[in-house]
Amino acid sequence: MVIPLQFTKIINLFSLNLTTLLEMPIIELDSIDSTNNYAMQLIDADKAQHGLTITARSQTGGKGQRGKSWIDKPGESLLMSLITTPKLLISEQFLFNASVAVAIANILQKLNTTWKIKIKWPNDIIINDKKAGGILIENVLRGSRWVYSVIGIGLNIKQVDFPVELPFATSLKIGSGIDFEIAEIRDFLIENILFTIAASDLKENMKKYNEYLYKSGGQQLFSDNNSKWEATILNANNDGTISVQMEDGTIVSYYHGQVLWEWR
Repeated sequence: MVIPLQFTKIINLFSLNLTTLLEMPIIELDSIDSTNNYAMQLIDADKAQHGLTITARSQTGGKGQRGKSWIDKPGESLLMSLITTPKLLISEQFLFNASVAVAIANILQKLNTTWKIKIKWPNDIIINDKKAGGILIENVLRGSRWVYSVIGIGLNIKQVDFPVELPFATSLKIGSGIDFEIAEIRDFLIENILFTIAASDLKENMKKYNEYLYKSGGQQLFSDNNSKWEATILNANNDGTISVQMEDGTIVSYYHGQVLWEWR
């Protein structure tokens, strides 16, 4: 694998084991409904293994959070699902999610130190106040055992045009002017995610997640079926909730899906 100059610093900073990386199984598809669905089918068929990655040039039914669709142009996004076998307690699912998000944010921040990289609760990747990608993690639990975790990632790489209904979307190319190679970004993310979830302290990752937390300390507009209101973002918690301070000073914690985050 030829490593371009812009990645040399990343290799040094993260000590990536490229020999191990080259041995990792990757299934490359032209088009699929969802790489997460494909990964789940492999798990159901007992054909999955830790570190197996499924990628696609395009998804016809890509999934986002809360049942939303992921929209892509063929060959312009990183669309991948990484199968892992977490050695963790079921109660540690959000700590795992936070570790994955931090692994991705770390790579992107080192890729371009001028970018303002943030994580929008719970799993969106923000570059310079716009959404560049999202993470959808689906877990397979069998009784009290956490057997598999499928880490789905959609990251805008080469796009320069987005639909008018997505005014807060961006890409690595928009943010830098560089036409990054999708496969190279994929390889560095795989390696760093696997390293982070295997070798890092979960509590330290949670601390780092809150350092990356988008709008931390600032006002954010939320809504539900009945009303809209502003609150100050405080921090994300181990159980996956986010704590905010209301205008009257009270502190409230929301679960994902309980409220809507309003872009503006």
